[in-house]
Amino acid sequence: MTDVLDKALGAARDAAGAAAEIILHYWRAGVDVIVKGDDTPVTVADREAELAIRGILAQALPEAGIYGEEYGADDTSREYLWLVDPLDGTKSFVRRTPFFSTQIALMHRGELVLGVSSAPLYGERMWAVRGRGAFLDGEPVRVAPTAAMRDASISTGNVKSLTMDARWHALGGMIRDSSRIRGYGDFCHYHLLARGGLDLVIESDVSILDVAALAVIVREAGGLFTDLDGRAPSLDTRSVLAGTPAIHAEALARLGGATIDR
Repeated sequence: MTDVLDKALGAARDAAGAAAEIILHYWRAGVDVIVKGDDTPVTVADREAELAIRGILAQALPEAGIYGEEYGADDTSREYLWLVDPLDGTKSFVRRTPFFSTQIALMHRGELVLGVSSAPLYGERMWAVRGRGAFLDGEPVRVAPTAAMRDASISTGNVKSLTMDARWHALGGMIRDSSRIRGYGDFCHYHLLARGGLDLVIESDVSILDVAALAVIVREAGGLFTDLDGRAPSLDTRSVLAGTPAIHAEALARLGGATIDR
């Protein structure tokens, strides 16, 4: 499996680079926006970037299936499955803010084993392979040692559905007890978490394609990454609780989730 992961990491990084060229071209040139059936925007940048990514990944690992944001799933039952969001943060992209990225992850028999997160305008690329640590532009990164909620920095992303949940009050309590609250969103707060810049990320409205690569990166940086109920990421994941081990454990307890096996 080592040889497969080595090849896969090289291909994922190359694919992220190819997507960055396409995305930055359309960032400079401008694009028309189409609203999809789920009321989310899509552009030619999303679609061209995914096609470029698919071509590179399929050539490097033809035995793997691919599940992409724009072109759907190609055999999710295979031993290896790529998860691709070519332009995560399209709403930011079309509103001319830099918080968008390319997310590429690899699953092996349902377990996330590799992730590449590329934010070309922001100027960062992070990656991780299971058991090998997490890296920012080639330098190893690690989550902070923060152990007490009073010292914690919390960031929220998409939490609209959480406002209608009984756990909204628990989130309010954590915010009151924390050191500070921010709302970095998208890839940004996961990158900050993995490199020690904050301590807890909470989102209630995500797709696995948004966060699969980031889950590998946070875990390999020494953090914990589950949904709001403490479950490991899967194709059905719709929420995130990610943090330093101690802060994640306290947050999960306050939210009423199950204790996880570290």
